[in-house]
Amino acid sequence: MKTKTRPGNFFEDFRLGQTIVHAPPRTITVGDVAAYTALFGSRFAVNSSNPFAQSLGLPRAPIDSMLAFHMVFGRTVADVSLNAIANLGYAGGCFGAPLYPGDTIASDSRVIGLKPNKDGKTGVVYVHSTGVNQHGATVLDYRRWVMVRKRDFDTPPPETVVPELPTSVSVDALHCPFSVGRSGYDTARAGSEFLWDDYAVGERIDHVDGTTIEEAEHMLATRLYQNTAKVHFNQHVEREGRFGKRIVYGGHVISIARALSYNGLANALCVAAIHGGKHSAPSFAGDTIYAWSEVVAKDALPSRRDIGALRIRTVATKDRPAHDFPSHDAAAPADPSVVLDLDYSVLMPRRT
Repeated sequence: MKTKTRPGNFFEDFRLGQTIVHAPPRTITVGDVAAYTALFGSRFAVNSSNPFAQSLGLPRAPIDSMLAFHMVFGRTVADVSLNAIANLGYAGGCFGAPLYPGDTIASDSRVIGLKPNKDGKTGVVYVHSTGVNQHGATVLDYRRWVMVRKRDFDTPPPETVVPELPTSVSVDALHCPFSVGRSGYDTARAGSEFLWDDYAVGERIDHVDGTTIEEAEHMLATRLYQNTAKVHFNQHVEREGRFGKRIVYGGHVISIARALSYNGLANALCVAAIHGGKHSAPSFAGDTIYAWSEVVAKDALPSRRDIGALRIRTVATKDRPAHDFPSHDAAAPADPSVVLDLDYSVLMPRRT
């Protein structure tokens, strides 16, 4: 008799070009928004206030970009990364239609690369995932790669195919749903006087604050987004794993960094693109996350003088304040405190 339960896909179950339809769809509620705020303390005005959002041409306050990311990502986990050891990175992420409570998310993925690891026990799976709302409008389109366990170590490995990943999202592809009307932009209610014009390429910002990850919080987050990956969810299994405990979902760290970035980037209305990113080291309950950001580029949007794009590199650290800008890139010695290095673009009002 065919088994009615699903153990999730192992590395040898993936095929190049395979299309995966993820279940279940998810309708976003005001409860999801409240839980997201409770978990991360996000303070961006456009996500907090209907009148503020309406002053920018929106019908009401949209959900935070990273909550949208979690909702799309969470659909994919049971099929792509249930048996993962680690989520390794992201590329070419482009956000589309804003999401509001009441909208429903559905996600699909296509396998675009496979790379067996030398240990014969794991391999890297590359997927191109897309999330759409109930009207079929794209909400998020992105690539990620994840290290997945093999079920049978004796299974012959597939041919190695490493896809060519985009290094950036073009300015022309950035979706901007905002408009600053003649009444102007309320910097006082937003919480900062600094707009797009006030930032300089190469400028570094220490976001100052730190947030400690509680065990209950990261477990609540994995359930909220229906992320069932064993490395985050199952202490009984992970007790025998590499670390002896559950790894915090990498998106949880991204949301903490996004919330911390308010102090210094309060007028970042949304994340418009994720150009690339990697989780440099695992995080665990009890770690305190800090963050700093660097302005990588300033881009004018085509035919727009009210909104501009800032390309930002945000680095998150654990148990180390970021005032001296710890990093792990080629320009500096590797710092073991670095847990996240994210390259993304935000949209910000200009002085008009």
